[in-house]
Amino acid sequence: MKTIINLIVNDQPVEAAVEPNRTLLQLLREDLGLTGTKHGCGLGDCGACTIIMDGQPVNSCLVLAVQANGREVLTIEGLADNGKLHPIQQAFVDNGAIQCGFCTPGMILSAKALLDENPRPTENEIRTAISGNLCRCTGYQKIVEAVQEAAKSIDGTEVS
Repeated sequence: MKTIINLIVNDQPVEAAVEPNRTLLQLLREDLGLTGTKHGCGLGDCGACTIIMDGQPVNSCLVLAVQANGREVLTIEGLADNGKLHPIQQAFVDNGAIQCGFCTPGMILSAKALLDENPRPTENEIRTAISGNLCRCTGYQKIVEAVQEAAKSIDGTEVS
């Protein structure tokens, strides 16, 4: 039996009829066509499916769609503004922090959640914030540098 849910996705109201066992990841990718959110391990270990829900990074593979009822969700598709990349996205491009790109949406959203809460994070705080996002292509250094650059760009000051 399907349940009607209402949520805000990327600043747009969404109403959907979902089965009780449908995940938020499935709703985003399959029903709403927001394929920037990746399906990785399906166990909450890799972070490829990271989105921001009510200001917090969450693994959308672990959230049932019905649990998102009344919530606000941000996916990677909602970051750019009229075709202009968000400063975090631009910093990832500029710093070569994108390899295959599979982990990138989740990494960027984890970084955004961090910078929204702490606009001047230390390198350790950045590494902790992205620790739930696995990247198989890099040693994370370029990703950390991209987040540091984004912090400077957003805040206009140096970070430690």
